[in-house]
Amino acid sequence: MEPETRTLSAAVREHLRQLCLHEFPCGTGSWNKSRFLPQTSRAWRELIPREEKALSPGEETVEDLLGLVRSAHSPWALVEGSSAEDLFLKELAIQNPLMLKDSFFYTYFRSLRVVDKDVSLVDKELLKFVKLEELVLSANQIKEIDTTNLPPTLKVLELYGNKITSMECLCHHPPPRLQHLGLGHNNLLGHLESLHVTSDHWPNLVSLDLSFNNLTDLHSMVAGLQTLQHLRLLLLQGNPLALVPHYRGFTIDSLARLCVLDDITVASSEKHLFRGLSHSEDLLVPEAQILVTVGNLRGVLDSSVLDPEPGPQGPFITYNYYVTYDFVEDEEGEGSQYSGVLAEIIKPPSSLEQLGEDILEEIIEDIEESLESGLASLSELGEMEESIVSGASEPLPQSIGSAEELAKLRPLLDPRLCPSPGTVLFSTVPKPWSDVIPCNYELQHTLKDLVPLKAFLLSGTTVTVVEEKILSWPVEQPPSSDSPLAAKKGKGEKDKKEKEKDKKDKKGKDKADKGEKEPPKAQKGSKKQKELPKEMRQDPPILRVLGSSPVVLEALLAGESFVSTVCNFGVIRTLEADRLTLNRV
Repeated sequence: MEPETRTLSAAVREHLRQLCLHEFPCGTGSWNKSRFLPQTSRAWRELIPREEKALSPGEETVEDLLGLVRSAHSPWALVEGSSAEDLFLKELAIQNPLMLKDSFFYTYFRSLRVVDKDVSLVDKELLKFVKLEELVLSANQIKEIDTTNLPPTLKVLELYGNKITSMECLCHHPPPRLQHLGLGHNNLLGHLESLHVTSDHWPNLVSLDLSFNNLTDLHSMVAGLQTLQHLRLLLLQGNPLALVPHYRGFTIDSLARLCVLDDITVASSEKHLFRGLSHSEDLLVPEAQILVTVGNLRGVLDSSVLDPEPGPQGPFITYNYYVTYDFVEDEEGEGSQYSGVLAEIIKPPSSLEQLGEDILEEIIEDIEESLESGLASLSELGEMEESIVSGASEPLPQSIGSAEELAKLRPLLDPRLCPSPGTVLFSTVPKPWSDVIPCNYELQHTLKDLVPLKAFLLSGTTVTVVEEKILSWPVEQPPSSDSPLAAKKGKGEKDKKEKEKDKKDKKGKDKADKGEKEPPKAQKGSKKQKELPKEMRQDPPILRVLGSSPVVLEALLAGESFVSTVCNFGVIRTLEADRLTLNRV
């Protein structure tokens, strides 16, 4: 169902009605009737208020009525944010209410502001405002405008925060005297928009605001703006084209008459510094480069001091700590380029329905092995299951077979370890605990698709501190031949071992017949085994989020070249933990 069309003239009438220009203390009534009674039958005298000689009971003076409108504590005062025109109309409705007719309104207004009134259509009733010079229609629902309905006297037109996708609708019959055009925070998109900013359509334009749209072609846009001989103020910040290197220098050198770019005055030193840059098109690469650095971690709790001493059968626990952040993924993909070099790229599954049968089989095999070796308690099985889910560093395979198992696994995945849609999760190198953990992380992101980058910078990123817990277990010796685990081996391997045993028995028998003694090989082998270090097997890591914080990046769209922030995740360490850490050292 389409929303109801709301015209500009209907919004203006509604606004005048809300001013209550014909109700107390404005207009005519018992509070001022003696001032407006006709002195004679002549009609022209009706417009002249009578002198206040002696007011009848119940009437108010003009000063008292004006005080009710001007006082901020009065119930008849104007609402906050009312314009100067609203106050003038209220006072005029007290001093001389007989002047407030339609003909007066159409000739009085030189500035008309209709903001956030859900206007979607600029109708031809606007042409009745014969002296209108400024029209502000920001924060409405306008998608396009029929410029034949705009008064030719218009000098300022502001359409911020609407739904305009192209300037083409404004170029059919634009107001010839227009000096300022504001189209910021709309949906302008495409390289053809450069054809709509030429002097053929806006010969007298002095100020143009196209900020925070989706314009990407800086070269063609500047080529169109060069035809505007009177242009002195320009805003392009917030567009993807403003993210390319040398954006400001190229624009300033191309538009020699420009005085202000993106709310910053163009200094003569800048013009000298960027001279000749407009002819170096090879430097204008259509891509953005953003450098991300991560400094140090402080105040992290050393979780190892809270763990008991490991027994001979383990588990031996180690902890590592690292920082993650999500960043927009380029169309060519950054994963293969940076994985294992400066960052570990983690891509958790988009939904747990992607868990596969292979993962479930691994879980079952690990559980069975732990039960047979007698090393895992029920709580340890829970930890192992959690580590398999939350510690995944690659996309998990396809569908899952059991809904019950899916329900068990779903709560174990921390949503803070999942990147937002369209982004990739980057992480610093995991490092062991210290009082100050140096991350020393630096990575430059180069992106060619600038529109998703703009959307990402508007939403910002999330920085997360992760604790990685790894459990290591001693590798058990191979079981004896009568062990139930040996029964699982293949028949071919069993036959092979039996043949080797028969050969050894035959060889030993022959030696016995010859009177030879066999050296005690088993004793030598056992001695060597004691000297060798025990091999360890590691469970998949168990990940725990210690804290996460959003980082605002919108300043990069507004022209800032550097954003720095310190993420405070609250109190993590405790006095008891610090005492244990000190005693251990």
